[in-house]
Amino acid sequence: MQSSNRRPGKIGRPPRLSREAILSAAQRILDEEGTGSLSMRRLAKELSSTPMALYHHVRDKDELLMMLLDAHAERFPRPELPEPPRDRLIACAQILHDILVGCPWVVEVLVSDSFASASAMWIVENMVDALIECGLTEEDAAYAYRVIWYYTVGELTLRFNRERARDQNQEAAPYRTRVMAAVAADDFPRLAVLGPRWVELTSADNQRRGLVAVVDGLLAQNA
Repeated sequence: MQSSNRRPGKIGRPPRLSREAILSAAQRILDEEGTGSLSMRRLAKELSSTPMALYHHVRDKDELLMMLLDAHAERFPRPELPEPPRDRLIACAQILHDILVGCPWVVEVLVSDSFASASAMWIVENMVDALIECGLTEEDAAYAYRVIWYYTVGELTLRFNRERARDQNQEAAPYRTRVMAAVAADDFPRLAVLGPRWVELTSADNQRRGLVAVVDGLLAQNA
C-alpha cells in the first residue's frame, strides 16, 4: 500500500549537480592533483557534466576557490578570545592566518586581493573592534587591518611557494647560497658575515613574531 504522505513528483535519481557535489569534487581534485589541475573543464569531467552546466552554480575558478575556503573556515572552531583588545587583535589575526595556512591552494585568490569569506567575517569584525578599542579611529582601524592583512598574505604566499618548490625539488636555496657566498666583505661587510647562515636565518618560521611586531608598530603610531 502506497504511503499517503508521499510527495508527488518525479521519481528517480536526484540532480547530479549541486553545490555540495561541486565542492566535494573540487576538493578531491585539489587534494589528489593540486591547484594546477583544477579548472572548470576538469571539474566538469570529474562530475560527468559540462563546464556550461557548472556556470549555473559557480561563476569561475576564483569563486570556486572562495567557496571552498568559506566551507573550510566554517568548520574552523571559534576559540574563546582574550578580553584585552591588543591580545584579542593578535589572537584573531593568528586565527585568520591559521585558517588560510591550511589551504595552500588559495594563494591564487590571495594574490588577487579578492579574499572575502562570509564564514570568516567574525574574525574581521573582532579585529576591527579591537583596533577601535585600542584607540584608533574607524579610518585608522580599517588601515591597520589592511596592513595586517598584507603581512599575512605576503607571509603565506612566500610560505606556499617555498613549500611548492620543495615538493617539486626546485628549492632556490642553493642559488641564494651561492649568491651570498660571493658577497665581497669590502663592499657588504654585514652580509658577508651573515652569508653562510643567510638561508637558515631568512627561512625560519617567524610568522608569529612578525605579526606581533606589526600589531605593536601600528598601535604605537596611535599612542
